[in-house]
Amino acid sequence: MRRMRKIKIVATLGPASSDYDTIRALFEAGADVFRLNMSHGSHEEIGARHKIIRQIEEDLGRPIAILADLQGPKLRVGVFQDGSAELVEGQDFRLDLDDAEGDATRVQLPHPEIFQALEKGASLLVNDGKIRLKVKEHGEDFADCEVMVGGTISNRKGVNVPDVELPLAALSPKDRSDLEYVCALGVDWLALSFVQRPRDVEEARELCQGRAAVLSKIEKPLAVKNFESILEASDGIMVARGDLGVELPVQNVPPIQKRLIRKCRAAAKPVIVATQMLESMIESPVPTRAEVSDVANAIYEGADAVMLSAESAAGDYPIEAVTTMNAVAIEVESDPTYRDVINASRGGTKETVADAIVSAAREIAETTDIKAICCYTQSGTTATLVARERPMVPIIALTSMMGTARRLCLSWGMHCVRTGEVTRFKEAVINAARAARTEGIADATDQIVVTAGVPFGQSGTTNILRVAPCEERLIFATDPG
Repeated sequence: MRRMRKIKIVATLGPASSDYDTIRALFEAGADVFRLNMSHGSHEEIGARHKIIRQIEEDLGRPIAILADLQGPKLRVGVFQDGSAELVEGQDFRLDLDDAEGDATRVQLPHPEIFQALEKGASLLVNDGKIRLKVKEHGEDFADCEVMVGGTISNRKGVNVPDVELPLAALSPKDRSDLEYVCALGVDWLALSFVQRPRDVEEARELCQGRAAVLSKIEKPLAVKNFESILEASDGIMVARGDLGVELPVQNVPPIQKRLIRKCRAAAKPVIVATQMLESMIESPVPTRAEVSDVANAIYEGADAVMLSAESAAGDYPIEAVTTMNAVAIEVESDPTYRDVINASRGGTKETVADAIVSAAREIAETTDIKAICCYTQSGTTATLVARERPMVPIIALTSMMGTARRLCLSWGMHCVRTGEVTRFKEAVINAARAARTEGIADATDQIVVTAGVPFGQSGTTNILRVAPCEERLIFATDPG
C-alpha cells in the first residue's frame, strides 16, 4: 500500500474509531501513525486498540507506527459552592490551598508548587485562557489576583501559568504508570506533555530504556525558549498548537511553527504539526477553507506529519477527515511551488560522511532517471538523513528491525520495508532492487540509488552509495567484486 504523498498522517483513536473495521478503514484512507491518547480511556481500552492495530499490520503486511501520548500534569482549580462563579474585570480574586468550596472571591488551587514559583505580575490563565488573572501579591499558600479578563469560572477548570518555570516534573504518577504500560505493550513513539527543559525528556528516556522513541510536545513558552536543547534530547517533536496558543498570543504561533519545523528538519528529526487542523470535521463531512489552508501550510513548510485529534477520535466523520487530509497532501505536493519551497528551505551544514552520502544520493536521483533512494538502516539514522534532504523520488527504508520500520513510518517520504539481515553490500543491492519492484516503485528496466553502512549492523556507519539496475542479472553483471 504505497502512499502517493510524502507527508505522514497521524490519526488519534477514540470512541469513534475503536473497532477493527474503522481502524483498518482509517489506515487504508491514509493514516500512517495511530495515536493513543492516554488522557482518555483505561489501560484495557488502550491495550485493545493496540492489539487491533497490530492485527491490521499483520493482515496487510505493512509496518504501522503507534504513538502513545502521555497526559502530563494537569493543573486545575477546585470546586465552587454553586458549581461556578462569575468574575468581573477589575475585581480581586484569590487562589489558595483551602479546600473549602469557592465563590466569586476565591477558590482552591491545590498546587503549592505554583505558589512557590509565582512572581508578582505573573499571569494565570483559566479555562483555556478564557479567564486571565494577574498576580498582585502571593505567598506559600495563596495568590491575590486582579481579574484582567472576566467570565464564568467553574469546577475543576484547567490553569495555565505561562510566565514562570514551574518546579513540576513532566511525568506525573499517572504518566509513569501509563509509560510503563504502553512500553510493555510495544508502542513505537512516546509523546511527552508539559516539557519545559531537556531533563524532562531525559527522565522519560531513562524510564523507556530504549523500548520507544521519545517525542517532545512543544506547548509551553519555556519549551520554545529551550527548544534547541530539548530537540537535542528528543527523537522527535510535536508542535502542540492548542496549549501553545493559550499560553502565548495566538499571532505568535504561526512563526514559531515555521521556525520549529525548520530546526527539526536541520536536525533530521521528525516533527508533527497538531491541534485543530480539521476541527470542523468533528461535526461536518467537509472542512472549512481556512482549515484546508492550515493543513496545506504545514505541508509547504516541510513538516514530517500532520495530526488529527478529536476529528478521528470522537468525531462523526473520522474516515472522511483522513481522506480529506490525504487529498490535500497529494494536491499540495503535486504543485510546482511546493518543490520550489522545499528546495529553497534546504540548508544546514554537511559535517559527516553520512551527510555527504545522502546529499549525493538526492542530487543523483534528481539529475538522472532514478526511481527511488533505497537506504539500509538499523537504527533509522540513515533514513532520517535521507528524509532531511526531501528528495523528489520515493525513499525506501530497508531494515531487518521491525521496531525501526515502525518508527520510521512517522518520517517524511518514508516507505518502510522489513527485509532479512545482510552481510554483503551486493545482498543489500539485490534486496533493494527486489523491494523497489515488489512495492511497485520501479520495474526491471529502471535504476535506483542504494546507500548503506559497511560493515553492516553498526549504527551510524553510512559510507557507501551505488547506482544500481533493478534487474538482478544486471546487478551481478555490473558488480565490481
